[in-house]
Amino acid sequence: MAITSANQLELLQTAEAVAREKMIDPELVIEAMEDSLARAAKSRYGAEMDIRVKIDRRNGNATFTRVRTVVADDEVENYQAQLTVEQARPYLDEPKVGDEISDQVPPVELGRIAAQSAKQVILQRVREAERDRQYDEFKDRAGTIINGIVKREEYGNIIVDVGRGEAILRRNEKIGRESYRPNDRIRAYVKDVRRENRGPQIFLSRTDPQFMAELFKMEVPEIYDGVIEIKAVARDPGSRAKIAVISYDNSIDPVGACVGMRGSRVQAVVGELQGEKIDIIPWNEDQATFLVNALQPAEVSKVVFDEEAGKIEVVVPEEQLSLAIGRRGQNVRLASQLTGLDIDILTDEEESKRRQAEFNARTQLFMDALDLDEFFAQLLVAEGFTNLDEVAYVDQDELLTIDGVDEGTAQELQARARDVLEAKNKAALSAARELGAEDSLIEFDGLTPQMVEALAKDGVKTLEDFATCADWELAGGWTTVNGQRVKDEGLLEPFEVTLEEAQTLVMTARVSLGWVDPAELESEEEPVEDETDDEETGA
Repeated sequence: MAITSANQLELLQTAEAVAREKMIDPELVIEAMEDSLARAAKSRYGAEMDIRVKIDRRNGNATFTRVRTVVADDEVENYQAQLTVEQARPYLDEPKVGDEISDQVPPVELGRIAAQSAKQVILQRVREAERDRQYDEFKDRAGTIINGIVKREEYGNIIVDVGRGEAILRRNEKIGRESYRPNDRIRAYVKDVRRENRGPQIFLSRTDPQFMAELFKMEVPEIYDGVIEIKAVARDPGSRAKIAVISYDNSIDPVGACVGMRGSRVQAVVGELQGEKIDIIPWNEDQATFLVNALQPAEVSKVVFDEEAGKIEVVVPEEQLSLAIGRRGQNVRLASQLTGLDIDILTDEEESKRRQAEFNARTQLFMDALDLDEFFAQLLVAEGFTNLDEVAYVDQDELLTIDGVDEGTAQELQARARDVLEAKNKAALSAARELGAEDSLIEFDGLTPQMVEALAKDGVKTLEDFATCADWELAGGWTTVNGQRVKDEGLLEPFEVTLEEAQTLVMTARVSLGWVDPAELESEEEPVEDETDDEETGA
């Protein structure tokens, strides 16, 4: 095939047709044609030559040009595409490095193989442009709801036509056992858009909690306008869900607005979610109050919040226990997801028994350790003392507030407590040394003898061993396994060492060993402070 005047305009017509079909810029198609013709010319004139092709955008005339670049004398590597300053003088008045010399060459005849190669180049460039167009179009639609038509099913996954591309709804992202047939209309949440080698991949979901949030945004104008905000969502797809909402207008009830007149708004969402029951809950900044709301319809007697552990205990009447837990633990599980807390549910009787057991255990501790009678030990427990450290090192005035305790009695109590603690420390220190704990660990500030003993039992015997520990190994934490939170026991967790304290201890050990430069730590902290200041000042 030769590029003649007969088919020059056909190039432009072809570019327009391809661009219109693939919905891409015609300029990209013409550039692909120029690139393919340049490659064909190189195969004719020589691969070392720098052949460039320019197609006139008005008449389709293709101009073939050989380009040579002026380089320094010692940098000539390709004599077909480069020349020295001296060699360029016949072509340029004052040549300098970087100048280009262009010579027009005759158009090439495209044989069958060259034409096929040119076609492949054009198709490849067009495919790349189409992929870029699809990715640019859909990347900003992640986190929104999209409508599509089911095209086919592949291994349980649904391929959806979303207009200018295809999306995939994986079988684990479908609600329950819902099934679709070709040409069914479908509404789903765009969970992710990724750029991959085979083109942009659009992943849909109907089980994501944000799908329900977006549905409410479509049904409730107050949410779309920002008067009502969805603060949290928890779902058991196809079965039950909880959604927490707050109103920034005192005259608007957030729950009522989401329910709608005669339940019209919430029923529209329920219908889309295959009959999923939805509990709409008012958000509250107070975690205990919010949790009480989240456990509806169960009634709560009392809430005990453990801030350090991030756990919360809920006490309910005996007859409300099954309702609070829900079928297969569904109600308490959704409430836990909604609040982000670990929830323990107890009945009034169970909580009373546990409190009595704790009271008896502390009473027995003071009786055995301090050689007190039962009445006096109970008196200490009733005043809020839970361990020997509190008795030994509390301000003496606090002991004097207890009925029947004078200055002499208070001094005796503290002396006994300190003697017991000192004996325990000596025993723990001796046990730690027998286990192989070295002085570098024993003398490290922040670790008690009991802590050193616990570390040595687990093989942490030197300061170097301690410095390699992770903070969660010391303080404990939680790991999510198969969607369930699993407790990781920390070596120092029995001593109530928090995650922040563990981080400080480990970092102090690393600094003392010279592993970390204190100046680097300070420089890392400064930008955080600057960002905070900017936020506070509105910068």
